[in-house]
Amino acid sequence: MPVSVAPPIAKRVIQWDEYSGRFEPVASVEVRARVSGFIDKLHFRDGQIINVGDPLFTIDQRPFEIAVESAKAEVARNKAQVDLADLQVQRGASLIGSRTITDADYDQRKATLQIARAQLKTAEAAVRQAELNLEWTEVRAPIAGRISDRKVDAGNLIAGGQQGATLLATIMTLDPIRFVFDVSEADYLRYTRLYLSGALASSRDEIAVRIRLIDETDWTRTGKVDFVDNALSPRSGTIRTRAILDNKNQLLTPGIFGRVQLYGGEYDAVLIPDSAVISDQSRKIVFTVGPDNVVQAKPVTLGPIVDGLRVVREGLTPQDQVVLDGLANPMVRPGAKIVPQKGEIKSASAKP
Repeated sequence: MPVSVAPPIAKRVIQWDEYSGRFEPVASVEVRARVSGFIDKLHFRDGQIINVGDPLFTIDQRPFEIAVESAKAEVARNKAQVDLADLQVQRGASLIGSRTITDADYDQRKATLQIARAQLKTAEAAVRQAELNLEWTEVRAPIAGRISDRKVDAGNLIAGGQQGATLLATIMTLDPIRFVFDVSEADYLRYTRLYLSGALASSRDEIAVRIRLIDETDWTRTGKVDFVDNALSPRSGTIRTRAILDNKNQLLTPGIFGRVQLYGGEYDAVLIPDSAVISDQSRKIVFTVGPDNVVQAKPVTLGPIVDGLRVVREGLTPQDQVVLDGLANPMVRPGAKIVPQKGEIKSASAKP
């Protein structure tokens, strides 16, 4: 029976291991007010791109302006107390020599001056606090990115402060953006051993990655790993890994799923068409033709698809003659004698 045969393609390939993951923002902030009050104005549209320092909400400032004026008046009153106490001390210094007043009276005047000065500092601190509260009535963007929809409208009374503050909106950065995925324990050990042996030049936080979305076929997006967790999950047996990449056109949005290819080094391999691989229970085998034109079955260890061809890690040599067609014919089986005809294996990257 005539059957097409050809030797596998010997090639040095770059290994890219694939994982699923999703995009996350580099930074995410929940916008909350530091002071309580009524929302007076809103300064953004829902979903708008904002910059650092852009005004978002304005809280009714009138109570805080009154507080600032009151604090400044208290400072003026305490300054007057300091001036009076200082004058009393100066007078006491001239009277103590003539023994017109006692030492106790003079000490009391000096203590009153120190108390007045301390009260002045307290009043000045109260002014700074009141001015700070007035400044906090302007809620501004702490980071640049895309803002969510507003959680409260103008006219609502909100709570501010460190605890129980009302959520006003959320902001997420878009450029750059992170891609988070999980690497299996076996792959993590393989990467580590390759790095320790010198076969993998990149360390755990410099490995190159390629990413594509669910509606894309080409790996056009590139980035690098910027974080690998310090422990594997005992439940899943995986380690959380994070890559970072540019997002200039802001197409990528937090929460989108995608596929990532992780650079796993280079090695010499042989490539054959995936159609030449046969499943035999738990094994993968490839039919080859010996010198006597007799079909032989060789168990193989397979790798990924590269340039449209299947990588064979173990089981084949570049000198083997692989059976390319006729595999569905029951006559083509181990031990059968065939008439080999010269075929050719072409990769997707080969030029016509």
